[in-house]
Amino acid sequence: MELSREIYWNVGHGVTTLLPMYLLTFASIAVLVSAFMKRIKVYKQGQSVDRLDQRPLRIGNMVRNMLLQSKVLRVKGPGLAHGLFFWGFFLLFIGTCLIVVQADFTDLLFGVKFLKGNFYLLFSIVLDIAGLVAIVMLGGLLVRRYIVRPEGLETVKDDAIMHGLLLAILISGFVIEGARMAVTEMGTPLAIWSPVGLMFAKGMAGMSESSLRSLHSLTWWFHLLLVMGFIVAIPFTKFRHIFTTSLNYLFADLGPTGKLVSLDMEDEEAESFGAAAITDLTWKDIFDTDACTQCKRCQDRCPAHTTDKPLSPMKIVNQLGAVAFDRPETNLIEACDKDAIWSCTTCLACQETCPATIEHVKKIVDMRRNLVLMEGEFPGEEVMAAMEQTEVNGNPLGLGYASRGDWAEEMGIKPLSEDPDVDILYFVGCYASFDKRNIKIAKAFVQLCQAAGIKVGILGKEEKCCGEPMRKMGNEYLYQSLATENIELIKGYEVKKVVTSCPHCFNTLAKDYRDLGFEIEVESYTVFLQQLLESGKLTLKDEALNCTYHDSCYLGRHNGLYDAPRALIKAAGGQIVEMDKNRAEAFCCSAGGGRIMAEEKLGDRINIKRVEMAVATGAPTLLSNCPFCLTMFEDGIKGANVEDKLNTKDIVEVLAERLN
Repeated sequence: MELSREIYWNVGHGVTTLLPMYLLTFASIAVLVSAFMKRIKVYKQGQSVDRLDQRPLRIGNMVRNMLLQSKVLRVKGPGLAHGLFFWGFFLLFIGTCLIVVQADFTDLLFGVKFLKGNFYLLFSIVLDIAGLVAIVMLGGLLVRRYIVRPEGLETVKDDAIMHGLLLAILISGFVIEGARMAVTEMGTPLAIWSPVGLMFAKGMAGMSESSLRSLHSLTWWFHLLLVMGFIVAIPFTKFRHIFTTSLNYLFADLGPTGKLVSLDMEDEEAESFGAAAITDLTWKDIFDTDACTQCKRCQDRCPAHTTDKPLSPMKIVNQLGAVAFDRPETNLIEACDKDAIWSCTTCLACQETCPATIEHVKKIVDMRRNLVLMEGEFPGEEVMAAMEQTEVNGNPLGLGYASRGDWAEEMGIKPLSEDPDVDILYFVGCYASFDKRNIKIAKAFVQLCQAAGIKVGILGKEEKCCGEPMRKMGNEYLYQSLATENIELIKGYEVKKVVTSCPHCFNTLAKDYRDLGFEIEVESYTVFLQQLLESGKLTLKDEALNCTYHDSCYLGRHNGLYDAPRALIKAAGGQIVEMDKNRAEAFCCSAGGGRIMAEEKLGDRINIKRVEMAVATGAPTLLSNCPFCLTMFEDGIKGANVEDKLNTKDIVEVLAERLN
């Protein structure tokens, strides 16, 4: 057992080698630290934001995601390969540290060896297997990157250099072990506990001991130089994500999911709003650009990019990084391209899939804010018209506010101005108030509530748009004006609970309005109706329905509500045939991010692509839970010429049809 360490000690850790070895190590680490200190100065260009609150939770998230590779593994193929490579290399790192501790400290200073007996046997086989796994996985990743490279996976010279260094480090490590074993362990029972090293040792059969010692010594120094070279190169290549991505888990937004920062529109000292210069972003936004691994997962999931629009969330982040580190005087919007900025639907697919917890949407909305608030620029005349209509009539559809509650009269529903004694306030939203197709959804919801004995009230002509489309389009001023009026109105009626059938209204009232002093409970109609069913207040007939279901982005990814809608469908006898892209991976309808107000002029139509996914299931009915989605799907069904194959309904319509 002791002989197995002898050649390693004599050649690798003789007294004459300790000083140069540690000088080289400390010099490499000094270069690493110095380079990162320079990058930290760039991060500090950004605005302050607190990302060190709730430290125990943050530290737990960092350790879990870093060591368990939780986010990386969500994409099974390359994610698993990366995870296995990480674990293999991490074990080798731990093993190397243990060897250094024993050889250079406990054994040298105190004559204490802990790498012995059964522990050493386990240590040997674990490190051998870890090294083999790391080599195989790295080989697989190299094949993916250079031979069968998926479309959109960008590769630069740095990648080849760093991957080459990693491969050389791993292989040279086994050459060192093989040379040592060829002298000290060949033919002994100890050898089988280092199976990979044994294979290398057998390959050296026939070499003299002096040749093996020379090979061991030269390879050991070469291996050390490779490691030091890799360390020095880290901050100058995208491999800095080894540190920055790990830290980004610590700095991650703890929620609420997708919530934007409210601007102080009354700040008289503010010179501008939104982001046009790199200093307008936060330090976390700039740090995100360093944490990006360019894995292109966000790009693959982005509905705009998938339908040939000029938006790539990955490229947006990297373009911002290029400005921050290379061209800080450059205008962000010019660097990123306006069409790309306006193409975003704020669906959060990019952020949900990102293994580095990068926040793409906030950056895009901040640039939109600058375009709208400082330049008065919109993606089209139709958007500008919708904004103007909202300022005049409180809705982007251009219909008179006085008729907002007309649909409810025949159902006996009164506005709170006439009867404030209600169980819930139904915040109807613009589409369910004015659009003929979506009015049916509002009526169906009220019908279900009345069947359950719930007294419903509405704001009627006093209600205004929640402001969500305007805010996501960058018009923070109009959003806050609408929000403030709605909040004061609702609080004045002393409402106890608000229910809405629009996920965009729900997300806005439940999250964004909190910044403006709104504290009343808000529920999605899917959760509210599920509670009525579970309590027995609402009963349904069980009639079979073959259908597929679309998870709206703002109920799903933004709020994590996946089960309640499905429970409602199943309670009504629905047999759901899931689309390939469902739940957290659901594809957008195209209307989010204020795009409901804009014409889709670039690339293919997102709603048609989603409709085609629904048709592929073979189910004749597509169910949704959002007025924006319903509108987009009805248009998409016509655009795809599949009226004979698919129809679309809201969940509440199915429930209302099955009332006892």
